[in-house]
Amino acid sequence: MPARAPVSCLFSNRNRSVQKTLTGLVQETCVHGVSTFSVVKSYLPLGVEHILAGADHLLFVFALLLLISGRRKLIGAITAFTVAHSLTMAAATFGWVTLPGPPVEAVIALSIVFFASELLQSEEGQERLSERKPWILSFVFGLLHGFGFASALREIGLPQSEVPLALLSFDLGVEIGQLLFVGTVLCAGFAAKRLAVFVFDSFPLQGIFRVTGIYPIGGISAFWVFDRLSGF
Repeated sequence: MPARAPVSCLFSNRNRSVQKTLTGLVQETCVHGVSTFSVVKSYLPLGVEHILAGADHLLFVFALLLLISGRRKLIGAITAFTVAHSLTMAAATFGWVTLPGPPVEAVIALSIVFFASELLQSEEGQERLSERKPWILSFVFGLLHGFGFASALREIGLPQSEVPLALLSFDLGVEIGQLLFVGTVLCAGFAAKRLAVFVFDSFPLQGIFRVTGIYPIGGISAFWVFDRLSGF
């Protein structure tokens, strides 16, 4: 019987170290005969951990939560952001569209600066475009964020025989992590509001959250813009 050809592994040495950093999983998953379960088990947690460790993506979502009032608008904006970054992440992963990483990362930071500016200029009774139709801007900026997700996925590496499944699993992980963050922020805000009403009877908590959130969001994201531009 002829000798069996060596099996090529899912992760290179470099990508295995990236995987350890992101997940702590130490495994040798091989391309030939890789099971559906093992791909989902590996990439879904990677997606969750990537979004929860991505301060810029979370800050963008947090700015959306501060800017948007109304359940329907919030659901629409989050859905638009999800659809948009899923599209560009898939397109970049399959090589249909390519953009250089550093400019994309800088514009992602700039998108957060923009939302901080919208929060600052928001006036009661005068809704801006970002407040009337937030899904439009969420979709546009979501396209940029998708390239950032794709860059992280390329660093991790993909199984040659299961690229679509690995991409889908990673994307689902990103969505799960995003929903966990949104749910946590909304629950914390609801609890804080109930506590404030109980203690102070009447307390403009949402307005205070907006005011106190604008400057940290704007300052941090502006720093990221200049820091990333300097890395070109």
